[in-house]
Amino acid sequence: MTLGEVTLLLLIGLIGMQFWRIRSISEQAYQHVNRYCETHGLQVLSIARKSTKPTFKYGKMDWFSVFIFEFSGNGEDRYAGEMEMIGKKVIRTHLPPYRVN
Repeated sequence: MTLGEVTLLLLIGLIGMQFWRIRSISEQAYQHVNRYCETHGLQVLSIARKSTKPTFKYGKMDWFSVFIFEFSGNGEDRYAGEMEMIGKKVIRTHLPPYRVN
């Protein structure tokens, strides 16, 4: 095996690890949104990742992710909230004013 082949294998491994890390962050976001909405008596309709980029907050490199989720307070209306995360830590959850029963 040449140095180029070893480097290529390490690069492929690193890309794979980062893919699984981002996937794990998305699953954590989904669980957090479900708990948050359940606690506040809301119904989760959908969740999607808006953006993900590397950041160096808290002294290490991790992913800064923004998720958009739709929810309903009364079962008829649809609202969009936003959640920001660094790694698996939730930094901010923002919901607009919404109507409840």
